Amino acid sequence: MKGPTKTLIPSGLGLNCEKETQYSCLRAGAEGAEVVHTLDLLQGRVNLFDYGLIVFIGGFLDGDYLGSARVNVNRFKYGAEPKLREQLKEYLRQGRLILGICNGFQFLVKLGLLPFSEDAFTTQSASLAHNVQGQFEDRWVWLKKNEGNSSPFLTGIDRIYLPVRHGEGQLVVKNAMVEQEIIKHNLIGLRYADTEGRPTEVYPLNPNGSWENAAALSNLEGTVFGLMPHPEAYNHYTNHPHWTSQPFQGEEGEGLIFFKNAYRYLNDSA
Repeated sequence: MKGPTKTLIPSGLGLNCEKETQYSCLRAGAEGAEVVHTLDLLQGRVNLFDYGLIVFIGGFLDGDYLGSARVNVNRFKYGAEPKLREQLKEYLRQGRLILGICNGFQFLVKLGLLPFSEDAFTTQSASLAHNVQGQFEDRWVWLKKNEGNSSPFLTGIDRIYLPVRHGEGQLVVKNAMVEQEIIKHNLIGLRYADTEGRPTEVYPLNPNGSWENAAALSNLEGTVFGLMPHPEAYNHYTNHPHWTSQPFQGEEGEGLIFFKNAYRYLNDSA
């Protein structure tokens, strides 16, 4: 059993992308998309198994004090209802999905759910550090899929244009051994690219200087996926910065593909 397409969206505490994420989920075909306060999740008032997808959204958790998502990671490690850790592990064992966007990606990495989910709550193998330019970046970027990554979130994607808005998006990894494992298992999902789809470290095409130009990571199974760009912010064609000069190809924004892929996977695996 992989779970229903009903989606859980933890919010509050400085997160601010719940509305567009909820809209994106519903537009992409979710049977429901419920926004809950993160503290309700931590205090055991949410049943994870009512959902097939959890989306950890973007924003500025706790004002990014102590570093992006760090305070919330400590909440989950030391302040959560005791059963939550095992519930999350069982949730993943059942093949259900987790998506982390921007601050949500930072959270998944620092909690240890990415890139090696078996290390969750115990070992952090990577982090997202300050952009090498030393400034907040708010721009649109091209992304190229790593063809070796088989995450269901990436089905049908080759290149995609999405917005970024972050100050701490530079992926760094713990050591050479972790680098080798990430490369060996193709855990990089997307790379920052030029207009021809060639991965690049050149600023501003790569807005943060990430190791291996990585914009996204998955776990080994592909069921946990995190990315710095915001697919939920391209949920309608008018979100595109050049929408008035482009031929009309329908109302939907290309960012919805990540959510559609998630629900297709859940429906096909039910």
